[in-house]
Parts: sequence; structure tokens; C-alpha cells
Amino acid sequence: MTNVKTKKQAAEKYTAEQYLWWYETMLLMRRFEERAQQAYIQQKIRGFCHLYIGQEAVAAGSVSAIRPDDNIITAYRDHVHPLAKGLEPKYVMAELFAKATGCSKGKGGSMHIFDVKHRFFGGHGIVGGQIPLGAGIAFADKYNKNDRVTLCYMGDGAVRQGAFHETFNMAMTWKLPVVFIIENNQYAMGTSVERTSNVTELYELGRSYNMPSVPVDGMRCEAVHEAVAEAAERGRKKEGPTLLEVKTYRYRGHSMSDPATYRTKEEVEEYKAQDPIEHTLNLLKQNKWISDAEVEATEKKVKQQVEDSVKFADESPYPDPSELYKDVYTQEDYPFIMD
Repeated sequence: MTNVKTKKQAAEKYTAEQYLWWYETMLLMRRFEERAQQAYIQQKIRGFCHLYIGQEAVAAGSVSAIRPDDNIITAYRDHVHPLAKGLEPKYVMAELFAKATGCSKGKGGSMHIFDVKHRFFGGHGIVGGQIPLGAGIAFADKYNKNDRVTLCYMGDGAVRQGAFHETFNMAMTWKLPVVFIIENNQYAMGTSVERTSNVTELYELGRSYNMPSVPVDGMRCEAVHEAVAEAAERGRKKEGPTLLEVKTYRYRGHSMSDPATYRTKEEVEEYKAQDPIEHTLNLLKQNKWISDAEVEATEKKVKQQVEDSVKFADESPYPDPSELYKDVYTQEDYPFIMD
């Protein structure tokens, strides 16, 4: 698996339509998260809120490399993955506002976004908790003899969890069609990878299980797309799982409550200079695939989508108190559980 080396090679390899999709999709992610940040400050969003700003190429590049019926599961930085999968922004924003019209009926909030229609299985608040679940979804597909694959995302901090290693052992033993994606944004909450691990090239952890494992440039859609497409094809051919360490960066703190004083302004600016949205837009302009008027129209379209989502969320009702007793397992509804 090799990363795209130059803009010329990239432009020759991918179509104008692909770049236009990447650009608009990432722009929607960025503007959605910026608006969520504002809503959080206005106290329309409560609890924890983890923004994806800066990491857009990871979600966009990986979703473009799979089929619509493939599965995705991730951790709690989860607002934008379903947007890339096709979920309307208004249902995600309504969930952030804890409204009944949200994609998790207002019960999940920021960390537990779900979208069964587009096969997005969360949004999980327990660090590393989604890793065995992702393998389990892949196991179900293998058992049912279809050729779907599962993308299972995690942060760099999650690789310290025992579930990570237990899952890797089982996934390789059973040759499960799962692509494990470490979104390495350099910091587990506020602690750098260098301070928490003797192994700083995290993809090497997969090699101890003989799992194909490679690093990927997470600031470029082309590189992510190429790596995920190859890994997904391995899964469809029943050749087993792959580990991708996608090296990216978050411009904001770990969550809205994090001032991110553990890193320098110079470091942040260094990564902003590699911004994936600007990179994609520059390629579109250089190849004359988009005009200034079309850029302006795209910005306007995306802004309206996001503002419409806020309006929808604002005007939606909160869940009825009776919803507390729905969508949960209880002894009354399932007496065999306690037998």
C-alpha cells in the first residue's frame, strides 16, 4: 500500500467527480463541526463534545473506498462518519441537541450517534469498546457468507486497551473481513503517543499477530482511499483483517473542555499548512475542475445545509419521558435474561 506522492500523480489517478465529492463532503464535515462548537458554547449541546476538525480526510477518504452496504463503527469522535455515509446533517444535529428527531432518538447525544440505514453502528463512549464490536459485526458477515467488510476506527489511545489485542488475535485466527483504522491524531486526550508507548509507530502492533499493517498519510484523501480500498479487497477475498495507522491531526482540543495547552501554536500551524480541504480545493482549481463561482456556490450550499440542520434541531421536541423505558432491556420485557 503506497501513498500518492505528488499532486500530478493524484490528479491522474482520480476523477474530477471524486475530488469534487471529497471537497464537498469534507467541507460539510468542517462546517458542521464548527457550528456544533458554536451550539455547545450556547449550551444547546450538553455533556461531552469531541470535534473532528482537521481529520476530515480520514472519514471522507475511507468511505469513498467502500460500498454503501459496508459497515462502519467508531469511537466517540463520531459526528461526521455518518455524514460521509449519507445521513442528513439535520438528524445528527438533532441528536447533539438531544431531540427526539435525532438519529438515536435524542438518547445518545454526541458520543453515541447511530444510523442503521447506512450501516453506521456507533459512536461508542468506552475507550476501545468498539474494537471487539467491529470484529463481531465482521464475524456476522463472514458467518452469513456475504462479502461485506467492516471499518473499525479507534483513537491512538485505544491501542493501550486489552480489548485491542484480544480482538486482533481472534480477528486473525478467524480471518475476519475487518479493517482496523487507528486515527492517530498524536494525542490520547492530552498525552502524546511518545509519552505513553514504547512503540510509537502504532501500525507495528499489528505485525505481532501477522496482520498486514501499514502507516497512511491521514491528511490526504487519496492516500486514505487507496489504503482502505486495498484492505477492503483483502477482506472480501477472505484474506482476513488489516491494520491501518492513519496519521492525522485535530486542530481543536480533545473535547470542548480541553484548552490544549500541552502543544505549541507552531505545531498546530504546521499541520494546518497540510489542511486536507485546502489541498483538495487547490487540486480542483489547478486542473480547472471547479471555478471560483462554483466554489462560492458550494460554500453557500454547505452553509445552508448546516443552518437548516440547526433550525431543525431547534424546532424539534425533546423525547417524551416515557422514552426512558423504551429501547432498553428490562426483566419485564425479557424475563429470560434473569433466569
